[in-house]
Amino acid sequence: MVTDVLREYKSVHVMRDPTRGGLASALNEICEASGTGMILHEDKIRINESVHGACEIMGFDPLYIANEGKILLMLPQEDAQGVMEIMRSHPEGKEAEIIGQVTAEHPGIVSLQTTIGSSRIVDMISGEQLPRIC
Repeated sequence: MVTDVLREYKSVHVMRDPTRGGLASALNEICEASGTGMILHEDKIRINESVHGACEIMGFDPLYIANEGKILLMLPQEDAQGVMEIMRSHPEGKEAEIIGQVTAEHPGIVSLQTTIGSSRIVDMISGEQLPRIC
């Protein structure tokens, strides 16, 4: 899937595996390194119901949970739909989604637009939420 995306689109700026530290940590590291901000849309972030339920019971934020088998891509907005078509044509990417955008408005900050219309800052996790198994 990634090979197909990169063969067709040379405009991919960032590819990242969100396993360690989850989505929130990966995006915060990218913002810090690039001097940009990000706006995420909560309704676009797919979280399996069993994961959501387990996180709720244990008091974890699913945005910080290891996310194996996923990939984050950052590229120009005008290429996003074409990349989505390629990703969704593969079994591994059938649930691919555009979850947000990069912004210059608030460098170094990841902001989440919630489903209830508010927004919150998604900080870098401090310490380890879960022990490393592998």
